Amino acid sequence: MLAIVIPYYKLIFFDATLQSLAYQTDKRFKVYIGDDASSENPTDLLNKYKGKFDFVYHRFESNLGGGSLIRQWERCIALSSNEEWIMILGDDDILGNNLVESFYNQYKEFNELCNVVRFASVVLNEQDYTISEIYEHPRLEKGIDFFIRKLKWETRSSLSEYFFKREVYLKYHFKEYPSGFYSDDRAWIDFSEDKPIYTINESVVTIRISDSSLSGTADKDILKQAEYLYLKYFYENKLSSLLKKNRLFVLKKIEFYYYFSHTVNFKSWFYLYTKYWSNFDIRELYRFHKRILLKILKN
Repeated sequence: MLAIVIPYYKLIFFDATLQSLAYQTDKRFKVYIGDDASSENPTDLLNKYKGKFDFVYHRFESNLGGGSLIRQWERCIALSSNEEWIMILGDDDILGNNLVESFYNQYKEFNELCNVVRFASVVLNEQDYTISEIYEHPRLEKGIDFFIRKLKWETRSSLSEYFFKREVYLKYHFKEYPSGFYSDDRAWIDFSEDKPIYTINESVVTIRISDSSLSGTADKDILKQAEYLYLKYFYENKLSSLLKKNRLFVLKKIEFYYYFSHTVNFKSWFYLYTKYWSNFDIRELYRFHKRILLKILKN
C-alpha cells in the first residue's frame, strides 16, 4: 500500500487537495495528515471526507514548519505505518484522478528497478488558472541528469510529484537547506542511488503557486543561499560524475554565488580556480580570469 503524507498548515486550498484524493479511481492508499499547530482548524472539512478514503489526522502541539520544514515532513512521515512507498503531498496540490491507479498499473515495471517514481506536473495559480505547460520527463532518468536539467531550467520539480521507497528514506532522510528549498531535489538524487528515476507521464500532479505557498513568497536571498548549498554538495562530491560542459556550468554557478554573497574567502576562490584549471577549457578559463580582473578593478 501507499502512504500519502500531508504536512498540513493552510486551509485555503485544502478542500481541492482532499477532493483529488476522494476522486482517485484506485483507493489502495492511506493518507496521514500532520497538522503543524495551525490556527486554521481543518476538522470540519475532514469530516466531509470521512468514508471517502482512508485517512488519519494528527494535530501537533508545537509548530515546526516555521523553523524547519524538513523536521515537519519527517514527523509527519513518522505518523505512517509500514507502507513500502511514500508521497509527501502539499496541502494545496492536486493529484490527477488516475494517479494511484497508474502507479499500480506500472508497479511491476519499476518496483525492482527504481527507488523513486515521479509524475508529470502542471502549475496552477491561486485563481485556478493553469500557468504552465504539462511537464513530462524521460521514462527513465539518472538522478545526476535530472540535477543538470533542473539547474538549467529545462524542467521543473517539486515535492508533491514523487513517491519514494521507505527503505531509502530511512537510509538517507532529507537534508536540511534554508526553508526546505532544494531539500527535495537533493533527496531524489540521494534516494535514487545508482538506479534511475522512473516517470509516469500518464498522470499529472497539479502544483499550486500562490501568495499562500512558500514557493509563491520565496525570499530571493534565502533561495539563493539554498541553491548554493545544494550546488556545493555536487561541487565538492560529484563534479567528476558530470560531463565536462556540465562541470563548467556548475563552476560558473558557484562563481556567481561568490559574487552575490560578498562573504567568500581567498581559500574558496583559490579552490574554484584550481577546479577551472582541472576542467581546462581555454575560453572558459579566459573568461574566468577576465571576470576576476574586473571584480578586482571594481573594488
